Amino acid sequence: MLEKLNIPAFGLLRTKEKDFKELGFTEETPEVAIIEAIVANPGLLNRPIVVVGDKAVVARPIEKALELIN
Repeated sequence: MLEKLNIPAFGLLRTKEKDFKELGFTEETPEVAIIEAIVANPGLLNRPIVVVGDKAVVARPIEKALELIN
């Protein structure tokens, strides 16, 4: 999924969430640690994620999804 999104795992995080702040993640945090945290706490995941073929976007704002679909 990260390859389709073309972003690092840090880009999936909801940085305003309390759990994000408590975990103290930075852009240097290993991707494995970020993915494990998302699995343990799905509220950290910035969503929705829209996938079309071999491309994907975090659809925030929703216009990003519309651009991918069109």
